Formats: sequence, structure tokens, C-alpha cells
Amino acid sequence: MKRKLTAILERTPHECFARNLLDPCDLPPIEVDLPREEAHGDYATNLAMTLAPLQRKKPRDIAEKIVACLDDSECVIERTEIAGPGFINFFIRKDYWPLLLESPDRLKEDYGRSDMGEGKKVQVEFVSANPTGPLHIGHARGAVTGDVIARILEASGYDTRREYYINDAGNQMNLLGTSIYHRYRELFGHREPYPENCYQGKYIIDLAQKIKDKFGDGLLKKDVDEAVSACTDYGAAEIMEGIKDDLAAFGVTFDCFFSEKELYKDNGVERLIAELSEKGFIYQDGDTLWFRTTAFGDEKDRVVVRENGEPTYFAADICYHKNKFDRGFDLVIDIWGADHHGYIPRMYAAIQALGKKPEALKIVLVQLVNLLRDGVPVAMSTRAGEFVTLREVIDEVGKDAARYNFLMRRSNSHLDFDLELAKRQSNENPVYYVQYAHARIASIMRTAKERGYSIPSYRDVNPSLLTLDEERELIKIINRFPDVVEGSARTLEPHRIPFYCNELAAVFHSYYNKHRVIGVEEELSLARLFLVKIIGLVLGNGLKLLGVTAPERM
Repeated sequence: MKRKLTAILERTPHECFARNLLDPCDLPPIEVDLPREEAHGDYATNLAMTLAPLQRKKPRDIAEKIVACLDDSECVIERTEIAGPGFINFFIRKDYWPLLLESPDRLKEDYGRSDMGEGKKVQVEFVSANPTGPLHIGHARGAVTGDVIARILEASGYDTRREYYINDAGNQMNLLGTSIYHRYRELFGHREPYPENCYQGKYIIDLAQKIKDKFGDGLLKKDVDEAVSACTDYGAAEIMEGIKDDLAAFGVTFDCFFSEKELYKDNGVERLIAELSEKGFIYQDGDTLWFRTTAFGDEKDRVVVRENGEPTYFAADICYHKNKFDRGFDLVIDIWGADHHGYIPRMYAAIQALGKKPEALKIVLVQLVNLLRDGVPVAMSTRAGEFVTLREVIDEVGKDAARYNFLMRRSNSHLDFDLELAKRQSNENPVYYVQYAHARIASIMRTAKERGYSIPSYRDVNPSLLTLDEERELIKIINRFPDVVEGSARTLEPHRIPFYCNELAAVFHSYYNKHRVIGVEEELSLARLFLVKIIGLVLGNGLKLLGVTAPERM
């Protein structure tokens, strides 16, 4: 319906131009939205207000002219109202709503998909945790956020690739090897004080034991640097395999795992710094090299090569983003933890220095997760005996509950994740509430078949029998699904999908608790069975976008 109204509003100003009611001009983008209050109609547009500066007329006067020229050839509009400074409110004919059920019945699993992205190549880089330890609950939220953004973009016509950037170069890797080597030596009775700056988790001891099982005391006979390097390589590989396994259990896969080491091959980082220096984007102050990020709006310039000659993480990130664009991506999306907020301006400066427009990069920040158990904060420390890893969360609450609950807030808002609530089989648990609606619909379909009904298609029913207010509300929500998906893709806000699913499930549960589907007059039963079937279809499509199962039984 929103598309129909948008098409009407795209035609109508040209009729106003033809009648000399408005001066010809380029049309601003047409916006059709849901009004805040139901009494204000089914949809509203601010077109008159966006035209006002171009026409140099009062918005209400423009709104009156638009209403007078509305080209509603399908007769979908019952009436219009002009409100406030010039909003146009649309009231859709009540008997038109059921006709809109033909589209989801015809498109089925493709309902909600679009070609909005026109095949543009998009890379979504997310998780990208250092291979220095297992994924924790904070990584989990970034993982599902990135994965669902990729799913939504794919459904919206983008050629999407998922990438994990492995930070396997730099001091943190040497520290990993040093940590494992200390624990390895302890297994042979060498009891030196364990450095406080080394990694403290039990997983370091487990890795040391594996190295002992594989190499025996062989590393004790090697030079320390060589032994630490061997521990680093072995530990990083083991940790990455564990990370991949945990992500797979979480329903998250990647098209590419990109090693930071690749950037340094053939002096790649150094060559890029030299190129940017020649273009004037990098300057030297003493032995330090600085990037002129202030030229692109950053608050201060940033170091790319330290005084000791070592490149910074920023230097590697510039090179990495150049690599992304060199691979032909039209849009690059980075999913970052909220602690990287101050890093954003320098990255936008970097891609502009690389010759890209700012809109070629999108950065989504993911806030921290507060882990609760029955409302009581869980101590986020392995020493306290409480788990913090992604794997342990999945093992306790399950993949579906974990994914769904991580998506129940905007990614840039703090999230309370209650373990007990996530396991609860009640209406308080949002994923249970939606999955139960889908399973309930499957049960209705099975019962209908047992009673001799064939599950109807649109052509088999009389949709005009769906006259109840609740039925009309359900149809309106169903009709909104493609717009919700497109809106999520445009804004990179995956939380809109679970919000939508919970709304549809709530209205369905209320409707089914009040009204019989099977057992009323046959023609009405068929119409209601068809409506319920479509609700199940849309819920299934929504859950699929979230990477959550749509159960037939519960």
C-alpha cells in the first residue's frame, strides 16, 4: 500500500503542473509514513511541506492543490485530511485491505524481499575479535548484529559478503605466545612469577597442555623467541578454530577470514603510507608520521608511524580499507564495539584520502551487554566462576533465544540480557512468544486438514469476508513487512525485525483467543484459514531473516 500511495504522489504534482496550480519543479523525495495516531488515518505524507520552499507557497495551500489533483485510478483512497502545517493524511478503503493478501500468497518465501540494492557489492565486516581468547558475550551481540544486517541486505537486493578481520599481527599476538610459553614452562616445574600483563584465562593453561602433548619438552630446548613464536602460531590457530566453531553454533558464518598479516606482505602498509605522503595527506614531525585527518573534520591529526618506526593500528586499518575497495565493494560496513566511537572520524578521513565518498563507509556501533540472572547482574569474571563466553551462553539458553534477545534493542543502546528470561517458556520471553505463534498456526493448519479442509490460496477464498477490526489490523501489519525490511536495510537497524515479529505475534494471539478460525461457516473459515496461513508465512520469513528457527511444534 505504501508503494501505491508513493506512486500516486509521484504522479499527482505533474497533474498540478499541467493545470497551472503549481509551478513545474523537480520533485523532492516522496515520503509516506504511518501517522503517530490511528485517528490521523492509515498513512501520511509531508510532500506539501517539502514542496513549499520550491513553490514559495504555504504548505496547506499546496496540500489542497495536491488533494484536488490526486490520481487515484485504483480507487484505494476513501478520503483525505489536511492536518497541522500541511500534512496530508490518507484513509484507505476498508474493503481494499483484504485484496493486499494476494501479494504475500503469490510471493511466499520471497515476500519481504526487494531489489532495492540493485546488485551493489557490499562487504559487512564484523566480530573481528583478536585470536587471543574465546568469544565473550560482547562479541556475541556484534556477531548477530552483523549477521542479520547481512541477511537483510541480501533480502534487499545487495550482493553481500561477510568478512572477519583477524588481528594476527602486533603486540597482542606476541603477548599470547608469551602467556602460553609461561604456562608451558610451569607444566615442567619452572615456577617463575606469571606476569600480570599476560592473559589470565584457564584457556591459556589448556593451550599449554596441548602444546606439551604435541611437542613434549621440545620448546624448552629452543631459543626463547623461537619458542614464544611457536606458542603464538599454535595458540592463535587453536583459538581461531574455537572461534569459528562457536560462531557456527551461533548460526554465523563468513565468506572470508582476512589476515592482518596480508597487509604487510610486499611492504603493503609502507607503500601506502608513501603514496599518501606524496599526496600530502601524511607529514613528518621528528621521527613520527602523522595523517592530516583534521583536513576531513577530525579534531586532531593521528599518528600512523610511531617514533620507533612501528606503524599504528590506524595505518593498518587504512591499508585494510583500501584493500576492501580495491576488491570492488561499493559499500563497506564495519560493525564495531561502542568503545571505538572516537575512531570513527579518522576512518572517514582515511577513506576520503583514498578517493572515496564518506557514504561508501557505514559504521555501526554495538553497545555493551549487561548479563543478568533473574534480574541480578552476573559477575563478568571467570575467576568468580561465572561464564562469560559465547559458547556457554549458547549452551545454556540455546541459539535461537540468544540471537533473538541480543537483537531486542538498537545496537547502539545498552542491552540487559537475562539468562533465566531467555530460557522461560512464557509470553515474557519474546522469542518464545513469536515461535509459539508460528507453531500455533502450524497446529491450526494440521487440525484443519484433519477436519477435511484444504489449505486455501488467495484464489480459493472470498477476502471480503475478513471484516473484523482485528483482521484488518492483521492485514495492515502483514502489508508493512516489505517496508520494515527495506527500512532495516536503509538504516542498518536489525532490531526492527524482531519488533515487527513481536507485534504481529501479539495481534495474532489476541485475535485467535477471541475468534474461531475452524468451525464457523465454511466460506468464512476458509477466509480465516487463509489469513492465518499468511501470518505464519510472514512470521517464518521474519524469523529466517533473524537466523532463528520457525518451529512447527512446541
